[in-house]
Amino acid sequence: MAEQENTDIPDEAQQKEQTLMDHLIELRDRLLHMVLAILIVFIALFSFSEDIFSLAAEPLLALMPEGTSMIATGVTSPFLVPFKLVLLLSVLLTIPYLLHQMWSFIAPGLYSHEKRMVTPLLISSVVLFYCGIAFAYFVIFPILFGFFISVAPEGVEVMTDIGQYLDFIIAIFLAFGIAFEVPVATFLLIASGVTTVSKLATKRPYIIIGAFVVGMLLTPPDVISQSLLAIPIWLLFELGLIASRIFLKEKAGETEGEGADDNVIMQTDEFELTEEPTPSDFPEDDHDEEGNPLTEDDMEKLFDEAEQEEEENNREGESSDTDPDPDVDPEKKS
Repeated sequence: MAEQENTDIPDEAQQKEQTLMDHLIELRDRLLHMVLAILIVFIALFSFSEDIFSLAAEPLLALMPEGTSMIATGVTSPFLVPFKLVLLLSVLLTIPYLLHQMWSFIAPGLYSHEKRMVTPLLISSVVLFYCGIAFAYFVIFPILFGFFISVAPEGVEVMTDIGQYLDFIIAIFLAFGIAFEVPVATFLLIASGVTTVSKLATKRPYIIIGAFVVGMLLTPPDVISQSLLAIPIWLLFELGLIASRIFLKEKAGETEGEGADDNVIMQTDEFELTEEPTPSDFPEDDHDEEGNPLTEDDMEKLFDEAEQEEEENNREGESSDTDPDPDVDPEKKS
């Protein structure tokens, strides 16, 4: 038997190792598919790199004075700038496929109600990210570039370097793309029970200040760029509150006071976890009177006391079985 048990242990370890290797192989395959997808799109778009750069530079070129143009101050800029732009565009266009690969790897470990909740959130996140980029391109860029060109000192010709221009628009695209994810973040905070609609509504002034701080950190150092990012963040925060009111039910007792919400953990369509357990709900064998979990030393003491009580009960039982009843006459008993 001992030899059989010893032979079983390596089999179990080997099975666990094989399971881990299967996951690693699957992860490797999906990463390769993601890289391959980006590479295919990049190869297809690279032949149109000049047209793509012209399209990206259109908001600035349309506002520049006649007779001026963009310049390349670096030796490798004429090649590297379109290369970086096409690579970035390839990643942006393959985001849905990249998320699909990541989702296919993670989904088997999720519950059905989690899958139903995550799928629309992923779709809305991608759509909002694209909306943020489109908002920056069609709305923000004309305002920013028009302002910068109009305040140029007299006698100064605006000749923007293509490398600096690419870095600038990438920063703006990422800033507005991330900023447009505020409704999703707000929805997740409320859906997970971290906070409620009413609590977030009371913190609106702090949210507005935080939006301007984020605008200061994610945009170039000018007031216009910061305001153009902070105001949409605030409006998107309000959109997240409206969506939460529509699609999520308010926690029970929220209108009566915040005390009832302190113990709320999560509420979904499939299940409800309404309140945290109180100390009286804990079993007496592994928690003290206040509901705190016992340490290993305390548990050992309890086990020793239980064993001693069991031994005493066994001894009393044996003595009662062996000792004759003094009230019974031995002759009558026989």
